[in-house]
Amino acid sequence: MRKHFLLFVLLSLSPLLLSNPAVVHAQWEPDRRLTFDDSLSRTSTNKWAIATSRDTVHVVWNDTRDGNAEIYYKRSIDGGINWGSDIRLTSNPASSWSPSIAVSGSNVHIAWHDFRVGNFEIYYKFSTDGGASWSVDTRLTNSYGSSTSPTISVSDSNVYIVWEDDRNRIGWYEIYFKRSTNGGSSWGLDTRLTNDTAQSLNPSVGASGSIVHVVCCDGRDGNSEVYYTRSSDKGASWGLETRLTYDSAGSGFPSVAALGSKAHVIWQDERHGNPEIYYKRSTDGGGTWSPDIRLTNDPDLSRSPTIAVSGSYVHVAWHDYRDGSPEIYYKRSTDEGASWERDTRITNDSAWAFLPSVAVSGPKIHVVWWDWRDGNDEIYYTRNPTGNGVEVIEIPSPFSPLPFSVFPNPFTSFTALPGHEAERFCLYDVSGRRVGIYKGDRIGEGLVAGVYFIRAESGEGKPVRVVKVR
Repeated sequence: MRKHFLLFVLLSLSPLLLSNPAVVHAQWEPDRRLTFDDSLSRTSTNKWAIATSRDTVHVVWNDTRDGNAEIYYKRSIDGGINWGSDIRLTSNPASSWSPSIAVSGSNVHIAWHDFRVGNFEIYYKFSTDGGASWSVDTRLTNSYGSSTSPTISVSDSNVYIVWEDDRNRIGWYEIYFKRSTNGGSSWGLDTRLTNDTAQSLNPSVGASGSIVHVVCCDGRDGNSEVYYTRSSDKGASWGLETRLTYDSAGSGFPSVAALGSKAHVIWQDERHGNPEIYYKRSTDGGGTWSPDIRLTNDPDLSRSPTIAVSGSYVHVAWHDYRDGSPEIYYKRSTDEGASWERDTRITNDSAWAFLPSVAVSGPKIHVVWWDWRDGNDEIYYTRNPTGNGVEVIEIPSPFSPLPFSVFPNPFTSFTALPGHEAERFCLYDVSGRRVGIYKGDRIGEGLVAGVYFIRAESGEGKPVRVVKVR
């Protein structure tokens, strides 16, 4: 007789939680103010201002407390409960704007645009110790025109940046791309991704494995539409552009997230006369795309969506005017974007809340935004400690032979997957709780002795049993 282990990654799933998604949504904690100064502290449009790795939460924003706009950073190392001090990352007499952040393990990467040389250029810096210390600034662009609005993504040691650039015709922007294959230590050449007579703006980049996904809004069709392109070889070469939206109104501010063969795109769309949030997905690495799915339906403005993905869960946040002033709203899908739960209002105050950014780690959802409730722009944060889950995993017994080796197994300190050292794997305990995400060279380090199950982070393939002994 076949035996099965059912692994539930969402902690303490009960019949109440399964039948009533509102109970999960009710777990949103009170808002927390992260900045305390009398200047402007703002997150970026269409950029990730928050990133997570296990229980470390990283936040980045631009701030005028020093008389001009500078890039600031802070972190929590306990899942968003307590926060460290603000850290100023840039220090020059010009302005630094529009930061974007990405993280892989203890490696944190930040890109922004900067006016220190007399025109806007893209700059970058990184941390290899989880944000405790930082490298010097690295200038990534050097062109006659303006290079602005970078977005950054990371997959293992590969770091990808896209931005707007008008070097080919001043005032008319195209999308450019640049990559590092060694964790940001050195960078390749600039690559032009769009080439048409209209404006290409608001790029977003997401990566999973060897596939890099880029979306932007483009005016070549007479109005702003969302366009997409991909690389299947980690940014070495690029395919043709694909138009994702077809309507007579404007579609803009897209954002893309990817995991395994799934890519998810979110944007704001005015086809109904006011901006609404729309979504579509690809299940084959960007080869084909689903129809557009309308996520919001209210008579006022829904703008600036942000997206994150974890397993089969897709998380979206945006700011919305349906309550009279802009508030932060959230919704999720638990089946890879096939269906969606109801909208959830996260903020509730009489002031303005703008430009959210969402990230997930383990069972926790983290959202950061800028808020006017204190009489000036400040950074605020909230989390849902139980809102992110992973699908039920069925493991047959006896276990099938592995397509690759795990050695040693059993192990005492950590185990490894030879030939897959740079890939990422999820580890679960026998109760179904996900206990961590590890690279293939040090799986299980720091855990107590016991039986665990390992599976690729993308969710592909069957889980495999490993044993840690004393």
